[in-house]
Amino acid sequence: METIKKVLLKLYLTWAVVIFCIIMTLSLPLVVLPFVLGEKRGGRISYFFLKCWGYGFGITSLIRFKALHRERINRNEAYIYIANHNSYLDSPAFVTAIPGQCRPLGKSEMLKIPVFGWLYPYVVVVVDRSSVASRMASMKSLKKKLTQGISVFIFPEGSMNTSDSLLLPFYDGAFRLAVETQTPMLPMVILNSRKLLPRSRFELRPGTITTVFLDPVPVTGLTLKDIPALKERIHWAMQQVLEEFENTTAMQRLEEQPLLEKLSAHFMK
Repeated sequence: METIKKVLLKLYLTWAVVIFCIIMTLSLPLVVLPFVLGEKRGGRISYFFLKCWGYGFGITSLIRFKALHRERINRNEAYIYIANHNSYLDSPAFVTAIPGQCRPLGKSEMLKIPVFGWLYPYVVVVVDRSSVASRMASMKSLKKKLTQGISVFIFPEGSMNTSDSLLLPFYDGAFRLAVETQTPMLPMVILNSRKLLPRSRFELRPGTITTVFLDPVPVTGLTLKDIPALKERIHWAMQQVLEEFENTTAMQRLEEQPLLEKLSAHFMK
């Protein structure tokens, strides 16, 4: 029975990878070409089709993407979105969850992925983490996006979390960017992606991934000296949501009002 289960999971993973490549290939011109209309206007069109890719991949792969508390977002304001990072499924999760467009900070290694790597530099601010010059250039590019009224997205843990910890310590980058540009931060917590596709065991399972938006965190008047406290505050709030989720026995309980009230009690208060 266990052997049959492993074979079925391998077939399911193969199906999902093929579907991912097909949908990404079909989406490629729809995502890239709109940028001839300009960074902001073209970006809105491009990200509409990118969301279609995310939902299309989810539907055909039996993975459901949900978002809670989108009402916390002012769609007329640019944010620095940050989230935990546990799986390759985090990418379609945050793309489908964030309303409108944003520009994620992404590592240069992703350029090597067939098909995906072709459109990657159009929708992502690419950084080579081994290069000081590249890191500085990426921060400059992110600042430019923010001045254009375009939100950005950063994984503050720096890389995918493969440890036993729910949340790794945060790097300063996203918080320094927020303080230097005086742009509010908007933490989000992605739940269940690791269980569906863990990096330590490349094995895909169908299910639901839920993204929870916390309250926006204003940084008006903060200086670089405030970064440690800012990091600690947001890390603690995100950790609480992750711990609460880990203590539940089923994903469906996220829809129960008592649990939502508990989660809300931790949101940046």
